[in-house]
Amino acid sequence: MLRICLYVSVIINVALSQQEAEEPATYTCTDGYEYDGEKQVCRDIDECATLADACKGGMKCVNHFGGYLCLPHNAQIIVSNGEEEEEVADPTPQPAPRLPQVALPPVPGPASVPAAGRRPVQGHAIQCSAGFTQDEHGYCRDVDECTTSNPCQQQCVNIMGSFICKCEHGFDLAPDAVSCQDINECAFSPYMCQGECVNQPGSYVCVCPEGYQLQGSRLCQDINECETGHNCREDQMCWNYHGGFRCYPRDPCHEPYKQTGEGRCSCQTPAVCRGLPPSIVYKYMSISSERTAPADIFQIQATSVYPNMVNTFRIKAGNEGEEFYLRRTSNVSAMLVMTRPLRGPREHVVDLEMVTQNSALNYRSSSLLRLTIIIGPHPF
Repeated sequence: MLRICLYVSVIINVALSQQEAEEPATYTCTDGYEYDGEKQVCRDIDECATLADACKGGMKCVNHFGGYLCLPHNAQIIVSNGEEEEEVADPTPQPAPRLPQVALPPVPGPASVPAAGRRPVQGHAIQCSAGFTQDEHGYCRDVDECTTSNPCQQQCVNIMGSFICKCEHGFDLAPDAVSCQDINECAFSPYMCQGECVNQPGSYVCVCPEGYQLQGSRLCQDINECETGHNCREDQMCWNYHGGFRCYPRDPCHEPYKQTGEGRCSCQTPAVCRGLPPSIVYKYMSISSERTAPADIFQIQATSVYPNMVNTFRIKAGNEGEEFYLRRTSNVSAMLVMTRPLRGPREHVVDLEMVTQNSALNYRSSSLLRLTIIIGPHPF
């Protein structure tokens, strides 16, 4: 039994020795290479073909021996020996396990490099793309055009590899993308200002006409010259209207009328005033130019009410152009209506008559209201 075991052990050892002799030798290549068993050489791995996302951010992938580069699409790889440009020759395979060597002509001076963060491969002169420059470490760094040359007329914003010009408020970027041109805000709309719109570089201002003052930034407010200062005489009263003022007599009465109250003239002798209104009342009002019509502008009303009396109203004078009409609102009142927009400056004097009568008593009386309507020069 001992002999059989020894024999079997010898057979197993011989078999193992033969199996080890038949296995081929293994070789290890440097990172970036893989071993080609058929030709027994280390071949470069094309990472640009094997890695789907080797380069990100829109960079192009350029394979080189033992690795790869991520470059801008406009970057160029130049192999130079001081003469004309030559294309890079394919590497010559070397016997394993030695790494393949690339024989490139020397590059005179410091080599330039591509986009930011990449250094040149030894023997390759790589140009930086536009907007980048090589630093002391051989890297492509962004050029801050806003500090080196500041090409913008107003505001400059640096971005990677370039710059953007911006304009201040009230300006637009011109077609050359670096200059700024003024925006004419007054051309946007006729309603920018209530008065006149005056364009200024980068802005605009509103200007009000004479008789008005600016309220806020765009509205015009009437100046009451009768309160702030006027040149009316002592026997005159000041009447303010939209955009100005006028001086009217304090006593507007003429013979045969006498002043019996503010703005009221009464006839003292009925025999002399036969056929005339026993009293005339003077009133003044102002409206803006081109006011929307039709519009109710003034109400006339009886001051004394007698029983069984009938009142009628009419425009007696001053309506030759039919700019107004009277609308009866009750037995004792009527409304003066403006029929169409009126443009100023303009003055209308309209006589409004109220006739009171009682047929049973054979009574008839009338009173006259002389209304002066001043239309301002502006629609505000």
